Amino acid sequence: MGLVGEDIGPARAREQFLRGGAVEGPVRSPILNSWQRSRSLGLSPEECELPFRQDLDLDGRLVRAATPVLDRLQSRFAGRNMNVSLADGRGAVLQRRFGDASLVRHLAAIQSVPGFVFAEEFAGTNGIGLALAERQLINVYGAEHFAERSQSNACAAIPVRDPLSGRIEGILCLGFPPTDADVALNDVISRAAGAIERRLLEQSSTRERALLQAYLDARSRAPAGEATDNGQPRGPAESPPAESGLAESGLDWRDQMILKERATDLISSAQRAAVEVPLPGGRRITLLSRPVTSPSGVEGVVIEAVLPAPHQHLAVVSAAGAAPGPAPVQLLAPGVPLHGQLSGTGPDRAAAQDRPPGAPGPAESPSGRHTEGPAGPRSRRTAGGLVLIGEPEVGKYAVAARRRLELLSEASTRIGTTLDVSRTARELAEMAVPRLADYVTIDLPEAVLRGEEPTDPRTGLYRTVVHGIRDDCPFYPAGERVDLRPSTPQLRCLDDRQPILEADLRTAGGWIAQDPAHARRLLGHHVHSLIVVPLLARGIALGTASFYRSRDPAPFGDDDLSLAQELGTRAAICIDNARRFTREHTMVLALQHSLLPQSVPEQNAVDVAYRYLPAESGVGGDWFDVIPLSSTRVALVVGDVVGHGLHAAATMGRLRTAARNFAELDLAPDEVLTHLDNLVGRLDRDEGTEGSAADSTGIIGATCLYVIYDPTTRQCVMARSGHPPPALVHPDGTVTFPDLPAGPPLGLGGLPFETAEFTLPEGSRLVLYTDGLIGDRDRDVDTALDLLRHALAHPDRPPEDTCEAVLRAVAPRHPADDIALLVARTRALAPRRIATWDLAADPALVSGVRAAVTRQLTEWGLHEVVFATELLLSELVTNAIRYGTAPIQVRLLHDRTLICEVSDAGSTAPHLRHAASTDEGGRGLFLVAQLAQAWGTRYTAGGKVIWAECALEAPAGKSDAAEAFVDTIPAL
Repeated sequence: MGLVGEDIGPARAREQFLRGGAVEGPVRSPILNSWQRSRSLGLSPEECELPFRQDLDLDGRLVRAATPVLDRLQSRFAGRNMNVSLADGRGAVLQRRFGDASLVRHLAAIQSVPGFVFAEEFAGTNGIGLALAERQLINVYGAEHFAERSQSNACAAIPVRDPLSGRIEGILCLGFPPTDADVALNDVISRAAGAIERRLLEQSSTRERALLQAYLDARSRAPAGEATDNGQPRGPAESPPAESGLAESGLDWRDQMILKERATDLISSAQRAAVEVPLPGGRRITLLSRPVTSPSGVEGVVIEAVLPAPHQHLAVVSAAGAAPGPAPVQLLAPGVPLHGQLSGTGPDRAAAQDRPPGAPGPAESPSGRHTEGPAGPRSRRTAGGLVLIGEPEVGKYAVAARRRLELLSEASTRIGTTLDVSRTARELAEMAVPRLADYVTIDLPEAVLRGEEPTDPRTGLYRTVVHGIRDDCPFYPAGERVDLRPSTPQLRCLDDRQPILEADLRTAGGWIAQDPAHARRLLGHHVHSLIVVPLLARGIALGTASFYRSRDPAPFGDDDLSLAQELGTRAAICIDNARRFTREHTMVLALQHSLLPQSVPEQNAVDVAYRYLPAESGVGGDWFDVIPLSSTRVALVVGDVVGHGLHAAATMGRLRTAARNFAELDLAPDEVLTHLDNLVGRLDRDEGTEGSAADSTGIIGATCLYVIYDPTTRQCVMARSGHPPPALVHPDGTVTFPDLPAGPPLGLGGLPFETAEFTLPEGSRLVLYTDGLIGDRDRDVDTALDLLRHALAHPDRPPEDTCEAVLRAVAPRHPADDIALLVARTRALAPRRIATWDLAADPALVSGVRAAVTRQLTEWGLHEVVFATELLLSELVTNAIRYGTAPIQVRLLHDRTLICEVSDAGSTAPHLRHAASTDEGGRGLFLVAQLAQAWGTRYTAGGKVIWAECALEAPAGKSDAAEAFVDTIPAL
């Protein structure tokens, strides 16, 4: 059990296979084939991620049939380390039972929680997935599993089939430690699967069961020479279950539908006959019909398919003396036996595990005698299978019902694949054409298209979808508003909230009255029957779907009406979900846009252009900002919060607001990032205390790039926290990516951030961006950076054109992440607009500074601010001399405002306060605050700078107000 050879075990064989070595000999063929399929699917043994499905049919016929059997298995394995699971036909686990109830507390979620899909395409080699792929009893031991996490387990799994159709309804699986492996478990699981199949059969109708039993009884009375699957004579107690050989034949669903359609005709004829049915690709299969009568008197017909083995001629036995002819239907005499018509795994399913798939089995001749074949004493016999059982004139209704069920089943997976309203509506149309209708039109109110709930669905209708077998049918085109009369079936449908069937459009007065000329054109294209259904979800009408028929001359019927209504109901739920998502997405997008800069602030340091491009999958957390700082400097910020949705947008707003607040403190880039790092850590801890750790979203992967540019010195200082470095474009067109220390992402805490400083020539361009610009699954980062470098190598291109060029050349065609792009072209403040004086710590020098400032302002032509500036500098210089430390420097900057700076080597922070009427001092900073439009303190490596900004166009009466205020200051 589980051994792959004498010299090599399963673990070593698996390692050798994963390294690319040849292991065909020592590994069982089903396991090796599954390994090869898993590798071709791109699965990784370390990271097999299983999808989780919530659309489970937990009350379906399979679960009802299996529940008592699972209860018996759980009781039988009580106290043992045994995991019993039932999966559906997709490999999704429906139920789990444990011999030892305490196991559930120690197993991972995928081994204990229903809903995970173990199909081979997701989980690789495992019991459930391999049983689905091999369609037989499967054992997988230890290292034969593809995923690393399953190496310590063993399992046995077996398909559970519908006894009537042979279709695999689910998988029964036993999981246990490899040390508990026992061949008796194969017999246990086989008997359990058989019990579930018998209970499935009990859920069929009484008449179906009676006809099937009559068929099985006839098979059990086959001549003694007819062999069983293992080549031994079959006795009456060895009747095979009614499993369909079609399921094992390799015929796809289209082939099977052709056979079932022809079988319907044979059932209706109620005759014993043989029909050769052509299939695509030149293949031919013979259908045999046999009348049967149950002991209770129910008369019906059994249709079987005869599938010839490769290189074997199929002969159909006819009545004695009948001459062969080309007729497609050959009637058989009632007494002639039929052989080789039904295949199955036999009553002992465990035997299938011992015979490799494809190995030759026993063969039968049409006469029922064993024949010698080239491979041995018996060649492979003709395979066959049960196609259909039914009563005359009932089969066609069964096929029609099956088609409707298949259409509805397929619609559940094909409608609603996206959360886009228009796309979901189109999926409904594509689902219905041509299997239900030849043309479909869908009309939705404008409010629904915007994501809102319609107040009156009869108004503001837009033709959202037009889809059909031809493109030239003259329906109102998609994208246009449709104004419908109240008499039209569409508006009557919305008024009554009921579907409407217009069997003959030539007599549909309300439909014709909408536009008689247009109606004549449609009738000229043979459109003759119409079904209109309301798209209802949660009691709200979201629009209408109109189904038209043209090719089939028969009008729509009640069954078509029910099917169209069911399709419309399912589509309406998906459209409503898409509508609500659109509304929420619009709200989050509006929130995000409100949190981003609405315009670039006025400043002369850089020329700025920016672009923000949201991801296709949803709203993310990318952000940018341009923040004017003191002394003509400017801060450029770009950040990214990993993730999408409302949480990412809200977090982005928090970080952007915090960054602006920290920037107002005139902190260095590394200090700003340190404060943001601490903030993110606090936010994570605070959100983690509101609920369990599993419910906490957290801010994981937030990054930021912070740049400060000073136009007076052309110095650029920057720091980053896990963010891509900026691109620097020199005036000659050279593009470089500065070597900037990466720094950890925000929120890790305890790690320092480093700064880098560069001197930029005037006219250089700084390009800041988020990783959505260069991240793309179809290319590597180096390729994206090369594209970015090429797009930026145009020195004379303005920032706005640069943004457009970068997005065209570098941005992914379908961005999976937000993109924020900021382009800043640097300027320099002319030296003639800068005046500097160095002072000693002597109060007598204050008057000299005032005189020098007056001369400089007169030279600049700023006569209107001379008086206020003298007062400001007098107070600032006096404070620096009295409380500061030498050296002291005074600097004037003539930019959009007049900026006065006094720097010293001290670190004492000035404080604004209200002085008492008896105080001789304490009014200096208060005077500065009254005369300046802004003032503050900036700390440097050598001390501090106190600055104040004076508006160059002062409001009327400002100087007079200053002089009046000065008169109230005693002893000045």
